Amino acid sequence: MLLFVLAYLGGVLTLLSPCILPVLPFVFARADRPFLRSGLPLLLGMALMFAVVASLAAVGSHWVVQANQVGRWIALVVMALFALALLWPALADRLLSPLQRLGARLGTVADSAADAGRGGVMTSLLLGVATGLLWAPCAGPILGLILTGAALQGANAGTSGLLLAYALGAATALGLAVWVGGRVFAALKRRLGTSEWIRRGLGAAALLAVVAIAMGWDTGLLTRASTPSTTRLEQGLLDRWHTPARGAGPAMMMMAADPGAGAALPVEGALPSLAGATTWLNGPPLEAATLRGKVVLVDFWTYSCINCLRTLPYVRQWAERYRDHGLVVIGVHAPEFAFERDRDNVERAVKELGITYPVAIDNDYAIWRGFDNHYWPAHYFIDAQGRIRAHHFGEGDYANSEQIIRQLLREAGNPLPGEAPTMMGGAREGVALQADMDNLLSPETYIGHARAEHFASPGGQKPGQVADYRAPTSLQLNQWALAGRWKVEGEDAQLQQRGGRIVFRFHARDLHLVLAPRDPAHPVRFRVRIDGKAPGADAGGDVSASGEGVVDENRLYQLIRQHGDVQERSFEIEFLDPDVRAYAFTFG
Repeated sequence: MLLFVLAYLGGVLTLLSPCILPVLPFVFARADRPFLRSGLPLLLGMALMFAVVASLAAVGSHWVVQANQVGRWIALVVMALFALALLWPALADRLLSPLQRLGARLGTVADSAADAGRGGVMTSLLLGVATGLLWAPCAGPILGLILTGAALQGANAGTSGLLLAYALGAATALGLAVWVGGRVFAALKRRLGTSEWIRRGLGAAALLAVVAIAMGWDTGLLTRASTPSTTRLEQGLLDRWHTPARGAGPAMMMMAADPGAGAALPVEGALPSLAGATTWLNGPPLEAATLRGKVVLVDFWTYSCINCLRTLPYVRQWAERYRDHGLVVIGVHAPEFAFERDRDNVERAVKELGITYPVAIDNDYAIWRGFDNHYWPAHYFIDAQGRIRAHHFGEGDYANSEQIIRQLLREAGNPLPGEAPTMMGGAREGVALQADMDNLLSPETYIGHARAEHFASPGGQKPGQVADYRAPTSLQLNQWALAGRWKVEGEDAQLQQRGGRIVFRFHARDLHLVLAPRDPAHPVRFRVRIDGKAPGADAGGDVSASGEGVVDENRLYQLIRQHGDVQERSFEIEFLDPDVRAYAFTFG
């Protein structure tokens, strides 16, 4: 219930964001009409259509994305006709008679019916549906949390309900704006003696909004112009009322988590079924019933997740240290990106990472849902009676996690190696080196349009289209941009011609980028620059000192590791061959 309240409040806050501007002309165009017969149906239609489209689009199916694009263009035509009807009602009646239902009738017939006190409800509802197809609110923390959960768990009743609550919150705020606007318009009409100029002004504003949406300015310029105030307010709501406990929110990568359980370990539930795995690596399938008598550690991970990769050395050592003392470690590989669903890719990663314990490939998220899990990485500790006794989300707190393992082994009557564990250890190298949290000011950043933030190329992203992008002359911290010819899909950007670039202004010790060649048989060469120069000693593990590297498999690439003072830097990667896919930046 709390999530629905937070989603509703997040929707209300969208009124403070510039991203709401493109739909305001359509909403205000009916501000002088009776609210119950005109404004309310429009807002309800808008909220319902946004919830439906966002639920389906979050699933990420290609056909849904294409259907949404077609729907947006149909909606643009409808809204353009509506705007023309506002500008020239008589001309619209004459020229658009074959489209009376979609154009002139929306603006003139329905409004005249409303003036006469009859009808107007269905017209307003239809306009709301069309506006809902055009509405693309800025994805602040609350909407991002809902959409990410929908992407993993599908368009189910829960995520659709949260999206509807979000949309209804926005509709409530817009309703207040319409209520205030209606009184302003009424005052203007009394002073001017006519509503003709008001109608024409709204028609012109609506037509400009159609152009802005068609050009992509609604998701580009306005997103970059968004003030941080709404994000801070949303994040404050989440921090105050949304505790990341089991079952509380959607999936996301976790940098770190608070310390885990203390000495007393409660019973959190029973070990769910493991039967939903797509396949198993490093051994035959395991099931809950056959694990009775063993202490079990279940590790949810995915092989391109930097946070998961930094926890793996500890999980591997726990598996080795306690294997002969009653511990069974199970890795559950739940993919984030499409290429992580490929068994060969996962099998290669498991081998390269030195994982010898059983790994369940959970492509359908059956085990994920059974645990009601929401994070990468996530560790669940199960006692010998098959009960979940503790969990830990994110990196860190490794000493406490090992103490939990030892406590459960003692409860089961198993001998322990040594009196007390030493910190798992030795020096960590490459991506396994723990993040420099004191200097980490850049967040994980997705490149695909479904979850992209802080994109700075002029004109914004053009989802699903092959387009030419250019990078601005300067970037602010955590802004990034594309340059060259790219096609931006829901989860990645695909380079169409050699010479394409990605630039990022970051502040962190390490910079990583998840990359993949479109065809594994054709590696993609790249060149990295930091502050316009070859990285030298600051080159990451996948880059030479001169900045050269090759994308030859689908994985996370470490491109920068600063060895001196960590400071804000400008990063650039240029691809010397086409057909590369870029997914997400991560930092450490």
